[in-house]
Amino acid sequence: MDARLHQPRAAQNLVDWAYANPIIAAAAMVAVGGAATIVGAWIFEYLGYRPCPLCLEQRYPYYFAIPLAVFVILGETVGSRRRILLAALAVIAGLMLWNAGLAGYHAGVEWKWWPGPNTCGGTADLGGSGDLLKQLQSIRVVRCDEAAWTFLGLSLAGYNFFISLGLSAVAVWGFLMGRKLPPRPEN
Repeated sequence: MDARLHQPRAAQNLVDWAYANPIIAAAAMVAVGGAATIVGAWIFEYLGYRPCPLCLEQRYPYYFAIPLAVFVILGETVGSRRRILLAALAVIAGLMLWNAGLAGYHAGVEWKWWPGPNTCGGTADLGGSGDLLKQLQSIRVVRCDEAAWTFLGLSLAGYNFFISLGLSAVAVWGFLMGRKLPPRPEN
């Protein structure tokens, strides 16, 4: 039995619209989900949870995927070539899958399953005037192998793993469903 038959009317209309417009729906979910993830990371940083180098590296795929998803939405609304839009969704899926791997690696470093990179220490700005010893004592090293925050046993890297994997799956869904769409009429 079709699960869409038992949904409330508004949800059923949204699901029907997503199946009719999978390229826009997938790109919108990636843009909104990615933006919410990045804003969440910035909020944690504002609250005092300083990111380690691996945390910062995990943001880069979002910085590329979010604008690319917005361009996919715009491209679909103006009738851009479907092949280009599908290629962009494939790139988004690859970026998010890469990020899931990076987040999984980072979570493994936090769980001490394997060592992290040598760059996961701290950096200090020792320039300027003042007492060098006092500056060295005030340095707070952000380590990659220590989770700054956990909830339900998962760190932010662990949550990022699942979010990135989900966004990759959404982009793959949009790609596959977009390939099944009938060709656009010629203008």
